[in-house]
Amino acid sequence: MSSEFITNLAYIISSILFAFGLKFLGSPVTARRGNMLSSLGMLLAVVATLCGSHLISFQWILIGIIIGGSLGALVAFKAAMTQMPQMIALLHGCGALASVFVDWTAFDVHGVPDLTGAVTLYLSIVIGGLTVTGSAIAWGKLSEKITGKPILFTGQKWFNLSLISAILILGFIFIRHAGNTLDIFAPHPSLYPLFLAILILSLLFGVLMVIPIGGADMPVVISVLNSYSGIVACTTGFVIHNTLLIVVGALVGANGVILSIIMCKAMNRSITNVLFGAFGNVVKKTGTEEKKEAKSMSVEDAFLVLENAKSVVIIPGYGLAVAQAQHAVRELSEFLEKNGCDVKYAIHPVAGRMPGHMNVLLAEANIPYDQLMEMDAINPLMDNVDVAIIIGANDVVNPASRHDKSSPIYGMPIINADKAKTVFVLKRSMATGFAGIENELFYYDNCRMIFGDAKQTVQALVAEFKHAS
Repeated sequence: MSSEFITNLAYIISSILFAFGLKFLGSPVTARRGNMLSSLGMLLAVVATLCGSHLISFQWILIGIIIGGSLGALVAFKAAMTQMPQMIALLHGCGALASVFVDWTAFDVHGVPDLTGAVTLYLSIVIGGLTVTGSAIAWGKLSEKITGKPILFTGQKWFNLSLISAILILGFIFIRHAGNTLDIFAPHPSLYPLFLAILILSLLFGVLMVIPIGGADMPVVISVLNSYSGIVACTTGFVIHNTLLIVVGALVGANGVILSIIMCKAMNRSITNVLFGAFGNVVKKTGTEEKKEAKSMSVEDAFLVLENAKSVVIIPGYGLAVAQAQHAVRELSEFLEKNGCDVKYAIHPVAGRMPGHMNVLLAEANIPYDQLMEMDAINPLMDNVDVAIIIGANDVVNPASRHDKSSPIYGMPIINADKAKTVFVLKRSMATGFAGIENELFYYDNCRMIFGDAKQTVQALVAEFKHAS
């Protein structure tokens, strides 16, 4: 058997492993298995590529593997659950940056050998460039190094439109010029400035694409960037004629698109509205609003209510990750169940700051998967729930989305926590959530605020159950 046959066979096996890995990642029960299969597929792909490339020296590649592997292991062990969203955004950017470097090297060494190469090279540097800087801005917003509110300036839409037009015009010139120089297998002198100009404009557009997007849309943005990183890997595969990159890039790109659609459906909005709607601007209401006052409750009184509850639904949000209260919540759940209470967890598709953030957080605490319920499954049951405990969630339980047309979240499906007989909200203060929108639920008659660190509050409730037993 030739080395080419063995390499292609390894690529086919890797593709199968990636496909099953993505499939298994769709459920918390099989997510670890999916991660292992995908990692195995990547290892096989790297080994097959290196063995089939006829390299004489591997020293620089080994150095790169050691540095990259060490950094990856360090990030994986050190990153807290609260840092997962920004880490994912950063990894998307790193993947896109790697693709851009591969495209740049291919252009520098081989030029543009055919029209397909010219088109895919153009798409790679445009999508890759905007993904790199877009991911960097998303990282900044998620880590709060940049404000989570939309960053807007006068004439921004017209400037963005001009930027897109320039990228398209330069791309047309680049592809047309490349088509006239197909016999020259090296970067034509007049093409190099065009290549660099397109790349720089794409990097700039990535910044301008993400800065006007508000914090509440970051889960969708991460999903979209995931799709972009897959698409740029796919187009890079066409540039360097690598079948595995084409297949895997298409898988990741399609996965990101589907996930983005699911996320947008959960918010009752379109992807174009998310990317270009500057969601997060708080609409100022006119007229005099009635002064409202939230009612607070002590941990001791909350315990008395929970002790007599027959059904409890826990609704987690980003605040749960910040407080690192997931293990304390599991312990509270166990005491409630021992007391004859039915406990469930209601998971909103966009809770947290990345897709599946809450699922991963609760899985880390070994909370049974059968207790996790999606929004559509839990909402019909909320009328009969004795107590809904909201821990760190804000916008995903805001009833204003159902009736307040002036609210930026109007029309977004929410978890109907307000329909429970009693609602406990665990928060440090009355501050708004990441979207900057006041939650009217906090002022409802059946709602009680329990102020303080969520972990300490839950631990205090656990202590009350221990004392009672």
